[in-house]
Amino acid sequence: MELQELNVVVIGAGVGGLTAGALLARKGAMVTVLEAQNYPGGCAATFYRKGYRFDAGATIGCGFHDGGPMNILGKELGITWPVWPDMVAWQYRHHDLHLDLSPRRSEILERFPRSASFWAEQSELAKLLWHLAEGGLSWPVKGVRDLARLARKGISGLSGTAHLLTFARKSAFEWLASHGLDNDPDFVRFIDAQLLISVQTTSPYANAINAAIALDLPVSGAFRVKGGLGTVSEMLAESIVKSGGAVLYGKQVIRIDSVRRQVFGLETSDGSAIAADVVLANLTPASLELLTEENRELQPQSESAEWSAFTLYLGMEPALFNAWPTRHVQIIGSTGELAEGGSIFVSASPPDEQERAPERLCAVTISTHALPEQWFEAKKKGEDAYKKLKSAYTEKVLNVFSEQFPGARDAIRSITAATPVTWERYTGRFQGCVGGYPQTSLFKVRGPLTRFDNLFLVGDSIFPGQSLPGVVTGARRTIELLLQRNEKVGRQQE
Repeated sequence: MELQELNVVVIGAGVGGLTAGALLARKGAMVTVLEAQNYPGGCAATFYRKGYRFDAGATIGCGFHDGGPMNILGKELGITWPVWPDMVAWQYRHHDLHLDLSPRRSEILERFPRSASFWAEQSELAKLLWHLAEGGLSWPVKGVRDLARLARKGISGLSGTAHLLTFARKSAFEWLASHGLDNDPDFVRFIDAQLLISVQTTSPYANAINAAIALDLPVSGAFRVKGGLGTVSEMLAESIVKSGGAVLYGKQVIRIDSVRRQVFGLETSDGSAIAADVVLANLTPASLELLTEENRELQPQSESAEWSAFTLYLGMEPALFNAWPTRHVQIIGSTGELAEGGSIFVSASPPDEQERAPERLCAVTISTHALPEQWFEAKKKGEDAYKKLKSAYTEKVLNVFSEQFPGARDAIRSITAATPVTWERYTGRFQGCVGGYPQTSLFKVRGPLTRFDNLFLVGDSIFPGQSLPGVVTGARRTIELLLQRNEKVGRQQE
């Protein structure tokens, strides 16, 4: 079938699904995106509430650097992203340790001089990884063609590729130990805090290669996106429409219809039935199971290994943030614990974007990792139990915030809390799992293929995982496999 004749339906207007849809529409495919909410973005959306424009979850723009995935995507789609580099990606705080994460890493090297050799090695690995990811990454390998493509990419930096392979089965903690840094608790905590927000796990479990690229974010560059991170999704949606496609809001997919290994259509909550030649699901695997004919009455296995989030959306007086070198601060509480509210990430809207908040106020998003099970158990017990748990988490997060900024509570003018239950309701993700999978192994990752020949996954559930660069790179892999499948079908029809 010619690509121009291909009817592609995308479930979910997250960045991964929109990227795949925009690239396919640009190539001539007929693309329709179905989104349950009335705005795009999913976990990287920016939404309006009571006069504020809040970033829903993701708040850091990355991958926009020259040659980065977002930079390449923009050129390919004819999009000029409204972004500006931040000199400091974010600030790290634990007790009296305050570190500005900047491209030069000057404060980190000053506080941890023994880490210089580690950062030098990390930089070399990251350069090679960015090179390998250019234009997409054929991983996990699904045939000779993928092996050949990876080999061609590796040839230009063969010695570096050989060095990279030595890290393939190494944990980030083992990597730290090889530089004698495993016995420095402050440095290990600092690294663990960065890995938890980027690869969803800590150094004893994180794969060293995944860690190398994740730790490069402040060096390759963090970017401010005008209007909030949701602007990226809005511009991708506009690109689809300009290429002749459609992005339909308020269209919640409730069922995928199939015969054997072929999907032929989708049903939505408003009674619509939509035919499809190919379906791209911007969903977690567990959420996808709930939509298939065989499993729609069953509860999928809990994705308990994956994190959800507890998030506060605050309207605040901006004076508290005026002295910050950045609008993003990572705070580790006095206990030193990272998960379940022990560490938080705070992002405030810039003062020159007054449309994001009522006059003389700013929009603030605070997030922390949370396991989903207790939230759904509390919800089952009743509204009182659920509200009690929400109140306890709110206090815990504000306590951590106040440890570093004693005047924080006094500056709050409005407050809304989102729990894993909220995340499930707004994103359609089973148990509200967000942030992608824990990146513990390169050899156990999930690719876009499913048990249906014409249904593919996109988003942070497939390799290489979360973040704008991650889901864009994953979307390119999805398109690569889709086109291979389309070529195969075309040959069979000849």
